[in-house]
Amino acid sequence: MTRIRRGYIARRRRTKMRLFSSTFRGAHSRLTRTMTQQKTRALGSAHRDRSRKKRNFRRLWITRINAVIREIKVFYSYSLFIHNLRKKHLLLNRKILAQIAISNRNCLSMISNEIIYFSGLILQGRV
Repeated sequence: MTRIRRGYIARRRRTKMRLFSSTFRGAHSRLTRTMTQQKTRALGSAHRDRSRKKRNFRRLWITRINAVIREIKVFYSYSLFIHNLRKKHLLLNRKILAQIAISNRNCLSMISNEIIYFSGLILQGRV
């Protein structure tokens, strides 16, 4: 009986894996088993770090806003600032506020002064 040649499906799968892991170092780009392990690990890390990236940027924006707010007013904090923003129905997200804080601190101080003034009027019952 003659020998049966196998199809191309497994070879195509391994070639696709080689293309994915071609930039890895050492055996991670040469040996099939370690290539599959590293591919699984790389895709898992990418998935995990996509949400981590969002978290880290949010932390960075909050830190920047808080630093500028505390520089402007002594007894004023980020949490009070955001609370007063929500009370006044100003829809500025943290990314925009952080960009304003870096590029134009006077603008952020004007926003905070206006919010403080407005919330003071509410507390006094004038609005």
